[in-house]
Amino acid sequence: MIALVRGELHRAATIRSSWLSIAVLCVLTTLLGWLSVDFWKLLVGLGAFGLATAQTAQHYQHRTAVLLHLARPDRLLVLAGQLVASVVVTVGFAAVSGVTVLVNGHVEHYRETLVVAPLMAVFAAASAAIFRRPTWLFLSFGVWFVLVEGLFGRLEKPLPFSAFLQAGVGDRLNLLIFAGWAALAVVGAVIAVRRDLVGE
Repeated sequence: MIALVRGELHRAATIRSSWLSIAVLCVLTTLLGWLSVDFWKLLVGLGAFGLATAQTAQHYQHRTAVLLHLARPDRLLVLAGQLVASVVVTVGFAAVSGVTVLVNGHVEHYRETLVVAPLMAVFAAASAAIFRRPTWLFLSFGVWFVLVEGLFGRLEKPLPFSAFLQAGVGDRLNLLIFAGWAALAVVGAVIAVRRDLVGE
């Protein structure tokens, strides 16, 4: 398990597109955190979703999933390693990008977002293991966020991204709701990870 997590973190740190995405997103989120804590929380959520999705789905996108599963036949262990690595990257991203939020005195918002950010990483990585195609996943959840949660739900319904945003301000009920969404995604990923890789 430790070797798996180390391998995933090594990939995130050494593949140019991965570390460049993390660096650019970190700088952008840090700058916007200086202007508004709400923008920071939103970008941490979206950034965590994007980073965890990309990190997990790259194996399918670049067709290295077959090699990964040949080297490590226990697919549940591979999934667990990917989830843990996504959490580590996401927490690091959220912690570093929130420096300006801390400087502005929003310690509670910073702390609450750091509590819920790992759940977003788990939700995103598990969703990527289910869908396997990052482009479709980003488009689907983008439409979902704008239309279903934004327009119809007004970011107040117990839906994934709405619950994340509410949990980021210390709402314990929405933290539990979002944890439920993350757990549901993990259950789906546990089932989906056994699917055949031919044609991926």
